Amino acid sequence: MKSVSPSMTASLVALPLLLLQGTTAFVPLSTRSSSSSSSSTLRHPATSVAEDAAATTAIRRTQPGAGSMPEWENRKAGVPPEVFLQSDLSQPDLSGMWECPLTRWDSENIDIVQAQKEAKQATGTCPLEWRCASEADNAMGVQYFVDHKDEVRAALLQHGSVWLRGFDLMQTVQGFRQMYHALGLDPCLDPLHSSGLRKFASERDAVYEEVNKPSLRGHYIGLHCESTTKRTAAYAAFVCFQRATESGGRFLIADGAAILAELDTKLLQDLYRRQIRISVSNLDVPPVLPQIIKDGFKSVVAAAVAPKFDMDLEMMYESDGTPGRLQAVEKAESPINRHPVTGLPVWFNNAHNHARKLRDRRPCGVPEVGMTEVFYADTMEPLSLEDCLEIQRASEKHITAVPMEPGDVLLVDNYRVLHGRDIFQGDRFHAVSWFTWDGEDKQEWRGEERRILEKNGLNKAINQMMDWLPKDFESNQSK
Repeated sequence: MKSVSPSMTASLVALPLLLLQGTTAFVPLSTRSSSSSSSSTLRHPATSVAEDAAATTAIRRTQPGAGSMPEWENRKAGVPPEVFLQSDLSQPDLSGMWECPLTRWDSENIDIVQAQKEAKQATGTCPLEWRCASEADNAMGVQYFVDHKDEVRAALLQHGSVWLRGFDLMQTVQGFRQMYHALGLDPCLDPLHSSGLRKFASERDAVYEEVNKPSLRGHYIGLHCESTTKRTAAYAAFVCFQRATESGGRFLIADGAAILAELDTKLLQDLYRRQIRISVSNLDVPPVLPQIIKDGFKSVVAAAVAPKFDMDLEMMYESDGTPGRLQAVEKAESPINRHPVTGLPVWFNNAHNHARKLRDRRPCGVPEVGMTEVFYADTMEPLSLEDCLEIQRASEKHITAVPMEPGDVLLVDNYRVLHGRDIFQGDRFHAVSWFTWDGEDKQEWRGEERRILEKNGLNKAINQMMDWLPKDFESNQSK
């Protein structure tokens, strides 16, 4: 048997990690009265679940649902890429930004019934729409956000997400950076920076490109937090520089408190007791190989590759029952967590994005190596279809499918609100910056780690590999 080089194995493991925040889509959605070309028919979440439940013998891919779909405004197209990507070289280079902070877990001794009551009481408008009210406000540029910093940050903490809508300032990287700096947000690395999840749109401005790759535009990215069991960004700012040129591309968010309040109590109690584990890659080797060879391959991956991704991974054979399949599995975690600042219990996991039974029932553009799965931690059995469909129902009922246009920004509390992306046609350019904890009272949560520049080579190599995939790659791995 040929030896497996660390670089090749890294590529195989890294491809699925690209989806670990699940890394974030929707069949193009319709609005009730929109002349936009980004239109199609949206199913109600209850209908989606009922139809899926009836299709257990013959898996078919169907359109996920959303509870709310604001209308497109079809504002002006924005500025061209050579303009919106231009950095202000007079400003400091932020490429040596903070490392993504460690995940703050507070999930012990949660009474599920009481937690659901608290979550229901806290549920409100998400996102809170913060519209540019006048030409005078727009003309203020960055000064508007300097003057309204405290109100915006308070709204973000209360609602979990703020939709800054109709501001011209954020149509460029320069203006976007001015905005987040004025709000006191301190940028950090993506928790999976080294995985090749995203390349930088502007490295010196700490701005990552969102998942705009042509090979993944037909892939629905389900709800997730930008989080692993080890690292979690505190906040995010998602910006639209160019909406999808043909159709689709809505940005999806859902309040984790609302999902927690909505889910079946018995299911929550069961998942909380058993905990969950998530596999992030499938590496299939011939099952007829001698065990000593398979063990050697597993050791190579575990020792030479997995540590490069800054995750606590265990390499396990055949967890999903497929002979010869080696899976990289995160350690056990609670599906519920308390918010680090408010203490509010929230649904805090990526099951809607990673559960194989849900991925196999919606648009998916990922090869088998990139397929993920969610397991009950106590038995390492995949979540049942019944449990997956309940997670789907509760999650999609509370999705807002946001029609972001050039200059729009979604500020997201990453411990409170989950996000995703719908599928799209044409070209699309959205970007994102991740933020660590700020303020004197939370500096200990931030830590003192700065970016390890050596990670960058692996990040670029995996991005190049993803760019080689054909446009509109479609997975056909259902089983």
